[in-house]
Amino acid sequence: MPRPVLLYAQSGGVTAVINATASAVLTEARAHGVRVLAAHNGILGALREELFDTSKETAAAVRALAHTPGGAFGSCRYKLKSLQEDRAKYERLLEVLRAHDVRWFLYNGGNDSADTANKVSKLAVEFGYPLTCIGVPKTVDNDLVVTDCCPGFGSAAKYTAVSVREASLDVAAMADTSTKVFVYEAMGRHAGWLAAAAGLAGDGPDTAPHLILFPERPYDEAGFLARVQQVVDRVGYCVVVASEGIRAADGGFVADAGGGKDSFGHTQLGGVASYLAGRVKDRLGLKVHWTLPDYLQRSARHIASQTDLDQAIAVGRAAVGYALEGRNAVMPAIIRTSDAPYRWKIEPAPLDRIANREKTMPKGFIRRDGYGITAAARRYLEPLIRGEAYPPYGRDGLPKYVALKNTPVAKKLPAWEG
Repeated sequence: MPRPVLLYAQSGGVTAVINATASAVLTEARAHGVRVLAAHNGILGALREELFDTSKETAAAVRALAHTPGGAFGSCRYKLKSLQEDRAKYERLLEVLRAHDVRWFLYNGGNDSADTANKVSKLAVEFGYPLTCIGVPKTVDNDLVVTDCCPGFGSAAKYTAVSVREASLDVAAMADTSTKVFVYEAMGRHAGWLAAAAGLAGDGPDTAPHLILFPERPYDEAGFLARVQQVVDRVGYCVVVASEGIRAADGGFVADAGGGKDSFGHTQLGGVASYLAGRVKDRLGLKVHWTLPDYLQRSARHIASQTDLDQAIAVGRAAVGYALEGRNAVMPAIIRTSDAPYRWKIEPAPLDRIANREKTMPKGFIRRDGYGITAAARRYLEPLIRGEAYPPYGRDGLPKYVALKNTPVAKKLPAWEG
């Protein structure tokens, strides 16, 4: 009789350490004699019955996943709607799970993934199918509630802080005869966590970043331009960090890329740095440079945070443990127990408390003038970027990353027509 199976899938934008979580899941499951299948491209792979047999991967390859960025099995931006609206898709998903004797489903992602895992768990109960669903946290946006922080954020935060510090030294060196204003765009649709992380690059009114723009505070162009000019007059140059999701007073995104939507139904952002740079040039007549790190900030495994790596591994191990214990519809959450020294632990949190909710920056983390972080924010952020978790490097001077075999499992059902 075949052994019950655990199905693992990755969802949404990948991170520098999501594969470390995958590595921990496979390692922990193997230690318990559990076979693991991985869905190709997240929930879409499950619906299409495109599954990989991870037992075909060597132990060395599984270990190497821990220092490899990207999403080893493929990810997707595909949001299932309510059980009523998308019932046929949920039923198809259960068909696939039943066909392959899947008893444990781990979905590694953010808010929407937690919601999907929660809904699948409810449908399984309705159909009487013995399935344990676990949400596994991941997002550079750091916007999942309950958990203190999200795996993937610490490394992206470290990349942001380091990049802003290094770029500011470049700008300072050239400011007398060249660039006066530098604008750095950070990811963050509704929450300014990554923009806030840039604040770790300096400490004091004359150190970069001089101005941080948060989605949690309305963008005031006149006030912003006045501040830029003041900093340039005082310091000689100005470094600005802007979250992609900053909004005007009327609630509209400053940069909405024409109002397009991604596959999750979220407004497609990107371009706020170029917009702000244009306004500075047109209104103040200052020479401006801007940058959009985009995927670089979430894929930079070469400068990953050791804290982030440790937490990514811990949630993967805990997720398998919770699944085998039958703790249905929960997510391993990171609980901070101390700031100094920094200490944390993992505890299960119900998906009902997490799905479709967002954690934004607390008011006490944003400076009173709205353009920087407070000491409380610094105490929260600093431990998350602590430690260096460098990947191994080859003789060619490049990181040694792994590519899995991703051996497909034979399909047992008719093709999905969705």
